[in-house]
Amino acid sequence: MDIQSASSVVLQALTQATSQDTAVLKPAEEQLRQWETQPGFYSVLLSIFNNHLLDVNVRWLAVLYFKNGIDRYWRRVAPHALSEEEKSSLRAGLITNFNEPVNQIATQIAVLIAKVARLDCPRQWPELIPILLESVKVQDSLQQHRALLTFYHVTKTLASKRLATDRRLFQDLASSIYSFACSLWNHHTDTFLQQICTGDQQAALSSLERTLLSLKVLRKLTVHGFIEPHNNMEVMGFLNAVFERLKQFLECCRQFGPGSLCREKLEKTIILFTKVLLDFLEYHPWPFIPLIQRSLEFAVSYVFTEVGEGVVFERFIVQCMNLIKMIVKNEAYKPAKNIEDSKPENLEAHKIKTAFFTHQTLTEIGRRLVSKYFLLTEEELTMWEEDPESFAVEETGGDSWKYSLRPCTEVLFLDIFHNYSQTLTPVLLEMVQNLQGPSNVEDPVQMLMKDAVYNAVGLAAYELFDNVDFDQWFKNQLLGELQISHNRYKLIRRRVIWLIGQWISVKFKPELRPLLYEVILSLMQDPDLVVRIETATTLKLAVDDFEFRTEQFLPYLESIFSLLFQLLQQVNECDTKMQVLHVISCVIERVSIQIRPYAGCLVQYLPILWKQSEEHNMLRCAILTTLIHLIQGLGAESKNLYPFLLPVIQLSTDVSQPPHVYLLEDGLELWLVTLENSPAITPELLRIFQNMSALLELSSENVRTCFQIINAYIYLSATDFLQNYAEALCRSFCELLRDITTEGQVQVLKVVEIAIKVSPVLGSHMFQPLLPAVLRGIVEGERYPVVMSTYLGVTGRILLQNSGFFTSLLTQMAVEYNQEADQLLGSMIEMWVDRMDNITQPERRKLSALALMSLLPSDNSVIQDKFCGIINISVEALHDVMTEDPETASFKDCMLMSHFEEPKLTDDEEPPTEQDKRRKLLALEDPVHSVSLQQFVYEKLKAQQVLMGDQGFQALMETVDTEIVRQLQEFIHGILRRGREEIYLD
Repeated sequence: MDIQSASSVVLQALTQATSQDTAVLKPAEEQLRQWETQPGFYSVLLSIFNNHLLDVNVRWLAVLYFKNGIDRYWRRVAPHALSEEEKSSLRAGLITNFNEPVNQIATQIAVLIAKVARLDCPRQWPELIPILLESVKVQDSLQQHRALLTFYHVTKTLASKRLATDRRLFQDLASSIYSFACSLWNHHTDTFLQQICTGDQQAALSSLERTLLSLKVLRKLTVHGFIEPHNNMEVMGFLNAVFERLKQFLECCRQFGPGSLCREKLEKTIILFTKVLLDFLEYHPWPFIPLIQRSLEFAVSYVFTEVGEGVVFERFIVQCMNLIKMIVKNEAYKPAKNIEDSKPENLEAHKIKTAFFTHQTLTEIGRRLVSKYFLLTEEELTMWEEDPESFAVEETGGDSWKYSLRPCTEVLFLDIFHNYSQTLTPVLLEMVQNLQGPSNVEDPVQMLMKDAVYNAVGLAAYELFDNVDFDQWFKNQLLGELQISHNRYKLIRRRVIWLIGQWISVKFKPELRPLLYEVILSLMQDPDLVVRIETATTLKLAVDDFEFRTEQFLPYLESIFSLLFQLLQQVNECDTKMQVLHVISCVIERVSIQIRPYAGCLVQYLPILWKQSEEHNMLRCAILTTLIHLIQGLGAESKNLYPFLLPVIQLSTDVSQPPHVYLLEDGLELWLVTLENSPAITPELLRIFQNMSALLELSSENVRTCFQIINAYIYLSATDFLQNYAEALCRSFCELLRDITTEGQVQVLKVVEIAIKVSPVLGSHMFQPLLPAVLRGIVEGERYPVVMSTYLGVTGRILLQNSGFFTSLLTQMAVEYNQEADQLLGSMIEMWVDRMDNITQPERRKLSALALMSLLPSDNSVIQDKFCGIINISVEALHDVMTEDPETASFKDCMLMSHFEEPKLTDDEEPPTEQDKRRKLLALEDPVHSVSLQQFVYEKLKAQQVLMGDQGFQALMETVDTEIVRQLQEFIHGILRRGREEIYLD
């Protein structure tokens, strides 16, 4: 592409690509896409975005196309890669001037230069860093800023490379430029402070921007540029200088009101200072040891004394708290359990911490955390009144508060309390003691303080286990507070029910549960929405606890469930509905079938909520979870939900529908429990299986659930299912088996085994294409025991339950192996005997014995030749399944099942699903559970004796080891006898 002739054409296409008219926009984008691989295209783009006279939007688009092209075509191995000549020209053009007037474009140019540097610096682009270092020294304000901006982005990108060679290169770079970077930062910082003193705000702002950029460069160099930074005087000098600079910048904050541009930039720079310390601590904990004392003194003084009054702001407090927390928690700063095993660095850091965290310091930190930072703010109280749902959700851990002051304060409190509980426990208990009895509703300060102290006691519940008799406190104080109905006391009612939730799993007597349920029932009717939401959350903690007893909860179930349902209808926010749904799900899960009389209202409401939540996939996930537990509770009655339920499953598991990205996992689980609890197949339930082929193609982590769903369909209605879907399923399995793990192979074969077990004729026929590989695996001695065991299970089923099909399959395989069918059968039996130890499940071991014994009686010489092995397997299986009846002194088959009984369940046991019942009924017909192995072996041996005659049979038995025959006699006592000279059957 010739630059001169192409510039106007590309410029026109870029201009059209900025159009709002899609008829103009789309063809232009397509044309630009075609030019992406043309030689010279990026040179044209460079000339366009470097031309400051052109339209800003066109230049912006040119930069973006250039930047995207670096990712796609800059690497030498990339398809349509740029030529080395063009890349060399482009590199030179990118750093010819740093005078871009538009900030946004300047930033994008800096980023794309950094992208090229990541690939080419320093080997192909050695001149980049020297040019940047020279450019940041120029007097021109704009050029200096743009060069510094680029310097930062290049440094940031090079620091992010993780290969050992790249890290060494960056360390070399850091060593060579660190002094310059420090002097640059100091120069801009001093200039800014001088300009602040003289009141030149505009110039100060400009210098502050340069201070910020040079500090960003130093942060990357300091954290990632040195293997042993503590041995570098300049690095440690810079880190120590950070504390002084921080104090200077914090003092500057006094001169500017909140919201001013200068204050905003100052706060950004202050936060960056703290990030330097936090990053260095994270990446270099031992080199940080000389800075521990100073860091703690600095952070504690500004956050927990009057020093910070008027200058600190929320993000700075959060950063300081994070600094304290990281020092307190850091494993590198703790001695080993055996002091002798500790490294000197561990002991030194521990000594510094111990010296700093005196009783007085810890007491002051503990008191201030609770009495200052735990107090609800005016903004929070206003939010409670104006937007209670948002307040309730954020208070219970919404993501939006993850980096804000309150959760940070609570985490710091927990970490300090955990590490210094002996000092802080008396402090907290004293604060509780000072607040005994009801609070004065006319004293908001007292109310807020009690809320804060109770919050601390809840957070530290595990640490206070031995120091607080919570049961007595609950009965003597907290219950009374929950009964104060004054509107202003809602603050305490809400905090007390939260506090109980924190202690439930720590220390709460089971006999107090009914009293708690009374309280929950009362507070679920509280006038305040926040109190009701918090009560619902505590209810979830109560029913989810291992001490939960269904019989204690049942008297309250109807009323509480009704109130939960009302709350679900009352709340409007998506997050709040999710929260309440999780509580409802948890209740349903714990009470199981006891929910049936009360679920009607929820069943009617969920379709409405599903429709309303069309744009809220996370809420739909919560609905799916609720439905899962609801179906498990309703059991067979869940068929009444099918008009709503089945379309939900259909949508959630259809990979062609965008929502499946969010809904698939829960949708599959819902599909499975629906099948497991279905009393009978329906055409609609059968039709959903059309989604399965695409799901199996995904080969995702959900494939195990997919196999469970397939098995559930087979158990539900093998004939209908196999006739409709076995052919397509068999094709999917053939594809899967080409590229699947050993565990995956086993899952596929288990489906085939279950199909043959449930429907021997149809299952064998439908999955016939998969079966030659099974026989082949046996003959050739599959090396994975679990796969071999499954092969033998599948083959055993066919041999025992569909022998005619087995014979035809064997004949087919004999042709493939160019052998006689009998010869192939002999090889199979021999391998079966050899690999019997691969089979670990007693059911499968008995199946193997039944299957091989079913080959008798036979006059086939191959089978007679393998008779000894068949008897060996049978005796092994008899050892597995026979138990001795001490009353009759005889053996019986412990796997026999004579009839189906409904199990007697305790309150904590799950009732059997419809599928459980189907499997039990199927087991009654399964030879493994309906045929006595002892009797079967006897009858087959008797038939063989009749076929061969006594003499022939005796000769056959003599091929079996004498000890095996003796064991066989013990199992078939009185049926099989062995004389001195002959073996005969009575």
